[in-house]
Amino acid sequence: MSRTDAAPRRTAAILVASTRASAGVYQDEAGPLLQDWLYARGFDVVLAEVVPDGEEVGSALKRMLALEPSVIITSGGTGISPTDATPEQTLPLLDRQVPGVMEALRAHGLSKTPMAALTRGHAGTAGRTFVLNLPGSPSGVTDSLEVLEPIIGHICGQLEGINEH
Repeated sequence: MSRTDAAPRRTAAILVASTRASAGVYQDEAGPLLQDWLYARGFDVVLAEVVPDGEEVGSALKRMLALEPSVIITSGGTGISPTDATPEQTLPLLDRQVPGVMEALRAHGLSKTPMAALTRGHAGTAGRTFVLNLPGSPSGVTDSLEVLEPIIGHICGQLEGINEH
């Protein structure tokens, strides 16, 4: 079975974890980049939020999961600074981890910068939603999307029961 034009569009939510961007200190660039990428791949973005690093990430993820989108992509809070807590806020909400996705993101990033080794994060499922933590930098997001490009449709299809073997 394959998706047809009559099939409902997939939905997505975007969460940017940045204390400075949420306070208006600077303009977030990762969120709009993610939104454009998702729209170009046929996703309707149902919610996009910028929140401070820390516990608010977990609260926002719970709000997003309640909408049952196909995908939630986070950006930011994946480094090693004391306030970077996106992975810790994400992990308890996942039913299953998909570690190969994070391994692929880091490997691809390492081909461009040694700083990719410092990126922490999780990829996994929560119900029928695929959740992915990306770095906060626009270049890190762009590099990550290069890895996600050929697999996002298959991931969603499997969660929808379309690509099951």
